[in-house]
Amino acid sequence: MRSLALLFAFPLLAQAAGDGTWQASSIGITLANRGVVASSRPLGPPQPVNGLMTEVSWRYELNGPTPAGLLVKLCSQTRCVALDGQSGTTRGFTNVPALEPLRFVWEVPGGGRLWPTLTVRSNQVIVNYRQPAAQN
Repeated sequence: MRSLALLFAFPLLAQAAGDGTWQASSIGITLANRGVVASSRPLGPPQPVNGLMTEVSWRYELNGPTPAGLLVKLCSQTRCVALDGQSGTTRGFTNVPALEPLRFVWEVPGGGRLWPTLTVRSNQVIVNYRQPAAQN
């Protein structure tokens, strides 16, 4: 029940931080082997936006235990930011165009099968952006 309340509060907390905000979510990936890099579907704004990112909030949910050594990054077309948990915020995309889609990138280093298989139940981002100043 607590995680359900956090899920509903997450967009409201992130929205307060900028001039504009967009949110996107998708189901995640399944990773069966170590040493393989997998990427989520691109998460982008639902409509065209104009501005530069200021802060990005993320959240992902795993279906099972976190594999030892799991590396997760959030990437735009021009840069990646290493994520240090299943939810949080970053300013690592500051000044990246707000219309750029973001992807979660997953890897468990090493070789061989993962047991149990890593299944990402969901991915979510909330992008706050600064709109350009009006020209007089």
